[in-house]
Order: sequence, then structure tokens, then C-alpha cells
Amino acid sequence: MSADTNSNITKKKSNVKATTQGSNPTTAQTLLSYGVKPYEPKKDEEYMSKAQLEHFRKLLNIWKTALLQGGDETIHDLKELAEVPADVSDQATLEETFALRLRARDREHKLINKIDESIRAIDSGDYGYCEECGIEIGIRRLEARPTATLCIDCKTLAEVREKQGR
Repeated sequence: MSADTNSNITKKKSNVKATTQGSNPTTAQTLLSYGVKPYEPKKDEEYMSKAQLEHFRKLLNIWKTALLQGGDETIHDLKELAEVPADVSDQATLEETFALRLRARDREHKLINKIDESIRAIDSGDYGYCEECGIEIGIRRLEARPTATLCIDCKTLAEVREKQGR
């Protein structure tokens, strides 16, 4: 293998590694990078007021846009890596990189679906309320996880049940 080809493969691998590590931004990172601050409820403000719903809709749309842009980068990177190297170890590394990127892309796709479900819940007036018991999920919890559909108590109970194998 020529030194030029080997250098090109190494460059492509490091490029993919760099984009893989930052391909799924957290909510907080996404918000800060777009200049969106966490919502501060006003004193005596009604839960899931119009302003709160607008804030969360904006947050969810920004997060979705960031994920979609990351997906476009993934597709571009995978196309760039499509050349099959002659060296078996380079080929194995690239196959592993493909698999990792595709798994990450699958997780992002599922998250985008959850974001879309949350936006539909805003539209229907169900956003911010627990699917199990109907109580308020809470602004702080929704800031941390805008796609949350369970209050902290129901989520904890669901996790306990999952661990017990129910």
C-alpha cells in the first residue's frame, strides 16, 4: 500500500472518530450552543403555560435540527469511507467504524421519533404530564429530558420493574 493511500485512510479514520464522538449532542449542549437558556417560570405561573410550551417546542425543534445535521454528516462520512482499503486491518477498522456509526444513527433516529412525539403532545395539550399517573412531570425534569413522558416516581418504578424482569 502506498504511503499516500495509508495517510488518506488514517486521515479518514481520525475524521470519523472525531465526528462520532460529538455526533449526539445533549440537550444542554444543544441549548447553550444556540443561545437558548433554561426556562425560568415566573412566580405563580400556571404549569405548561403558553410561554412554557413555546419554550419546549423551540427546544425540541433545535434539538431535532442538530440531530438531523449530525445525520447528514454521518452519511457524508460513510460515503467518504466507502473505498475499501487493501489492508485487512484497515478494512476491519473501517467495518467497525461503519457499525458504530450506524448504531449511533439508529439511536438518533429513535430520538428524533421521540422528539416528534413530544411535539405532537404539545399540540394535543398532553405535554408535561405523566403518561402513567397524569401528574406534572416538572419543568426541571423536562429541561433535562424534554422527551420525558413519565414523572420521576413512575420512571423510577418502571426502572425497578425492568431490573426485576417484569
